[in-house]
Amino acid sequence: MKRMTVLASCLLGVVIALGAAPAYAAGTDDGEVHPEVAAMLAEVPGGVAVDSTHAVWPRLGMELAVRDTAGLAARSVGSCATNRICAFNGSSLGGSMLSFSTCTVSAIPGSFTTRSVADARGSGYVQARNAATVLATVNAGAWANVSGTVTNLRCVL
Repeated sequence: MKRMTVLASCLLGVVIALGAAPAYAAGTDDGEVHPEVAAMLAEVPGGVAVDSTHAVWPRLGMELAVRDTAGLAARSVGSCATNRICAFNGSSLGGSMLSFSTCTVSAIPGSFTTRSVADARGSGYVQARNAATVLATVNAGAWANVSGTVTNLRCVL
C-alpha cells in the first residue's frame, strides 16, 4: 500500500510538471506579436512570447503584458499581481505592464517608457531610478506616477 502511495505521488508530480511547462513554451497562436512585445523580445535576451500580447523572461523573473491581458492577473495594486513590482508605460497604472517577481535592482529595457510604478508586496518599498538617481519611491501596497527616464527599479525588503 505504501509503495502505491509513493508511486501515485510521483506520477502526480510528473503530470503537474509537464502540464505547467507549456505556459512558457507556448508560442503565439495567430503569429502576430504586438509591437511592444516584439521590441522587448528583440532588446532583452531569453524572452519567450506566450501569446501576441504577453512575454516572459523566466531567468529574470520578468513579464510583459500589454493591456489586453493585464486584467487576467491576480490583483493587489491595480493590475500588479500580489508579491510583484510593476512598471507601467501609462500614468496611473495604465498601458502596458512589466512585472518583476524578484526583489533586487531590475533593469528597465530602453524600449519601455515607465510612467507609473506599483509595489504589490507586503513590506518594503520600490524606487524608480535613473541610474542611481531616485525619481520616485513607492511603499508596499501603493503606486505612484513617475516623470523622467526610469532605467531601473530598486526593490528594498
